Amino acid sequence: MAVHSTVNHNRTTQVIFRKTTITHSFFAGAFAFSLGLMPALAPTPASATIFCGGASWYAMTSLTASGERANPNAMTAAHRTLPFGTRVVVENLSNRKRVTLRINDRGPFIRGRVIDVSKAAARKLGMIRSGTARVKVTVKGRGAKRSGKRNTC
Repeated sequence: MAVHSTVNHNRTTQVIFRKTTITHSFFAGAFAFSLGLMPALAPTPASATIFCGGASWYAMTSLTASGERANPNAMTAAHRTLPFGTRVVVENLSNRKRVTLRINDRGPFIRGRVIDVSKAAARKLGMIRSGTARVKVTVKGRGAKRSGKRNTC
């Protein structure tokens, strides 16, 4: 690659050096992967945010914090801070059942709980009888934010 700029020669050299470093890093990683020295990456998106904790269910029919009427038969949930309309995948850690829910309300306001789910979601998660369950909540879409650490429950 020829460098035509003489005014800012140091900056141009740095850019070329960075491209070379990235290229070498890529090939080194690919080589290590081919030798079996690096594990394959999981297909989960890098932008997924994960919460772990307790979940409970509710079957109210009044207005939610978002202004819509609560429907116990809808696949919805309440979270303290996620934006309304955010999609989350909730997994019951005791039986591995999962559902995708839409955040439309605020709560829970009990220590240790991370989400309240509708009665229909609780039925699919297998937590109607117990009333609560330990869950993993994975945020999808616009409510997700990049986090440096991977949270495993």
